[in-house]
Amino acid sequence: MKKIVAAKLHGIHVTEANLNYHGSITLDPEQCELAGILPMEFVDIWNKNSGARISTYVIYGDRGSKVCILNGAAARTCQKGDQVIICSSDYIETNKLTEIEPKVLTYDEHNNVTELLTYKAGRTENGGYTFAIEDKSGEALPIPLDETYRATRHDAPKLAADQPDFVS
Repeated sequence: MKKIVAAKLHGIHVTEANLNYHGSITLDPEQCELAGILPMEFVDIWNKNSGARISTYVIYGDRGSKVCILNGAAARTCQKGDQVIICSSDYIETNKLTEIEPKVLTYDEHNNVTELLTYKAGRTENGGYTFAIEDKSGEALPIPLDETYRATRHDAPKLAADQPDFVS
């Protein structure tokens, strides 16, 4: 069994740090559901501002709130406005790697989802692996993604109108 990325919220901004709560991270259930993150699921959190790395569990806040609140001890690792990466993982057999398609959401400064990406692994003829990041239309994106690429996207930073209302 290998530990594999199951879902990722990339670049969401901390909206509050609440030291006096029992612990956890409070997130918008609509965004969690879009990525595939469940309530009570353990996640890793990587603070892009400070480099801090922690692990805690998810609780759902108000639907549509776009919140990212670090609670309890986790509140010591982040400040309001910090940009974080939240990653859930799963253990799978390596022969199942090509069957999963982790979702990655990216965010603007107001915690609006700007992109819905999918990670995909494939196999080569000689048994090796391939890796791709695809946008919502299935187009393979350059790796690594960089700001130059994002600036040239005609659909960035907003998703197409066919996305759910909460994805603005």
